[in-house]
Amino acid sequence: MRKAALGRKTKETQISLELDLEGRGDYRVKTGMPFFDHMLGLMCRHGLMDMRLRAKGDVEVDYHHTVEDVGIVLGKAVKEALGGMEGIRRYGFASVPMDESIAQVSLDISGRPYLHYKVSYPARGKIKDFDAGLVEDFLLAFAANAGVTLHVQVPYGRNLHHMIEAVFKALGRALMDAVSVEPRAKKEPPSTKGRI
Repeated sequence: MRKAALGRKTKETQISLELDLEGRGDYRVKTGMPFFDHMLGLMCRHGLMDMRLRAKGDVEVDYHHTVEDVGIVLGKAVKEALGGMEGIRRYGFASVPMDESIAQVSLDISGRPYLHYKVSYPARGKIKDFDAGLVEDFLLAFAANAGVTLHVQVPYGRNLHHMIEAVFKALGRALMDAVSVEPRAKKEPPSTKGRI
């Protein structure tokens, strides 16, 4: 069915997530951070994933705990939903423009977590009260827990909102490509090792 339902509860956060990789881009996201909700919604819509996410965290202290834990749970959910990874395309790429900016995301569902993050926006820039540096924290947690190699680049742009939005849209599209089942492929993981 390529679905997963997971939760995570710590002294800092409480998260519940339902994910359907075979969705239509429907989502209900509530993290207590409106900008982050918007970005996760864009990822789902452009990646054609259905997601129900509810996260409560100590956002009065900082957004970091909640953002990172959402990345952890989402990564684990993608991994679980893929099961044995039989016949998936494995690799995904998307280059998404957003007005004056562009983001490029390449990923490999390899079982080898890695993040290369090269962006031109200021690491300490903010959109309202959301620190742009949290995007890297989210992606690192996601890559580590999904078991993916992830390369994210934003070579240029002017508007910080547009630059981050392009990242999340590109992530959704690259992920959609990578998890898609290739009808010509053997019904086994796409690796000469016989497993990922």
